[in-house]
Amino acid sequence: MNTRTNINTLKCLVPFTIAEALEMKAAHPDAFPIAGGTDVMVWMNDGKMPGRTYISLHRLAGEWRHVTGTSDGGISIGALANYTDVRMNPLVIERWPLLVESARVTGALQIQNRGTLVGNVANGSPAADTVPVLMVYDAVLVLANTKGERRVPLSDFYTGYRQTIMDGSELITAIELPHAALQPNQYFRKVGTREAQAISKVVCAGGSTPGGKQFRLAWGSVAPTTIRSFKTEETLANGADAEEAWEVLKTEISPISDIRSTAEYRLRVCRRILEEFIGHQSVS
Repeated sequence: MNTRTNINTLKCLVPFTIAEALEMKAAHPDAFPIAGGTDVMVWMNDGKMPGRTYISLHRLAGEWRHVTGTSDGGISIGALANYTDVRMNPLVIERWPLLVESARVTGALQIQNRGTLVGNVANGSPAADTVPVLMVYDAVLVLANTKGERRVPLSDFYTGYRQTIMDGSELITAIELPHAALQPNQYFRKVGTREAQAISKVVCAGGSTPGGKQFRLAWGSVAPTTIRSFKTEETLANGADAEEAWEVLKTEISPISDIRSTAEYRLRVCRRILEEFIGHQSVS
C-alpha cells in the first residue's frame, strides 16, 4: 500500500523577503518552515506530514545563506547555510573544528548540500549530530518575528522531545557562536551502526579551557533532548576523576531502549566516552 503524502493536500507559501516570511509565520503559526527540506521529504515519503501548511524559505538565500565572522571574534551562521557551507568555511575550520567534524558525519553528501544547521536545531531530534557541538561552543539562537528579535542560548532552547521555547510566530534566523575559547582541548565522538550515514546511538562533544578551569560536555541520544551535562562539567572542574564524574553523569542522562540500541548499551558507551574525554583533556 502506498503511504506517500498526496501533495495536492498541502499548502506551500513562498516569501520573497524576510519581512514577508515573518508576516506569513505570524499569520500561520502552525506552518512549518522549509529550508533544505531533507526532513520534509522523509515525512512525505512515509505519509507522516506534521501539518498541511509550509513556508519555503529558499528565496531568502541571499540574506540567510551565510557563514560570516563577527567583530568580536565569533561567527554567525545564517538560517539557510547548509552543512557543506559550514564544513568548508576557512574560519570554521580554523576556530570551530568540531563543527566541521560533526557536519562531515551528518548524512550523505547530498544531505550535506541541502540540509541546514538551523534545520538540524529546529527539528528537535535528540540524535542531531551538530547540536551537542553547538552547545559546547555556547551557541545562541536568533529568533525573530514581526515584533523584533530575541537571542536564546541553545542550552535553554529545548523543553522536551521535539519541543522548544519558540512560539508560533517565530523563525530562527541565525546561529551565533562566540569567540572559540576551547582550543585546543576539543573532543567529538559519534557512535552509530556504521561509519557514515547512520543515526547516532550516542553522540558527545566536549572541551575545556586551558588549564582545565572550565569543562563543557554535551550529549545526544541519551535523553529526550540534547543536553549539556552542567553538573558533570562542574565536577570535572573541581578535580574529579573518571569514576566520580561518572556517578554525576548518570544522574543527568536518561537513555532509553529503541530500535537502534538499548539503554544498557548506551550507558556503557557514555561511560567509555567520558573516560576517553577525560584522558584526552589530560594529554592535550
